[in-house]
Amino acid sequence: MTLVPTEPPTVLFVCVHNAGRSQMAAAWLEHLADGRVRALSGGSEPAKAVNPAAVAAMAEVGIDISGHTPQPWTEAGLRSADVVVTMGCGDACPFYPGKRYEDWEVADPAGRPIEEVRATRDDIESRVRHLLDTLGLSPA
Repeated sequence: MTLVPTEPPTVLFVCVHNAGRSQMAAAWLEHLADGRVRALSGGSEPAKAVNPAAVAAMAEVGIDISGHTPQPWTEAGLRSADVVVTMGCGDACPFYPGKRYEDWEVADPAGRPIEEVRATRDDIESRVRHLLDTLGLSPA
């Protein structure tokens, strides 16, 4: 007998400021999974606002993150996550035994020109598509 989960899997994206990479990754996952995966994001030292270049780059592909606010990662979010994706937070990244972890080496968009932020956006999209594949889901 195959057990079918009653809830969608949860992925927590963590970076330092929760203002660029983790925001873009969570937005890509929400967009591509179309409700089949729950996306969370947080930072070890959240910024005051989402990086405007990240907002602009995501808007170019039809994803609006302008209303998002950087948040700290939480113990509850960590406990609920099936997958934790870290991006550049090193020792400040959370660790909870028994979780699936991935560390993505993704360029930090902070202070970068829009051309470089686009490259980061596209790199994250590719990684999110691969993550969906490993979860047994095809992009919507």
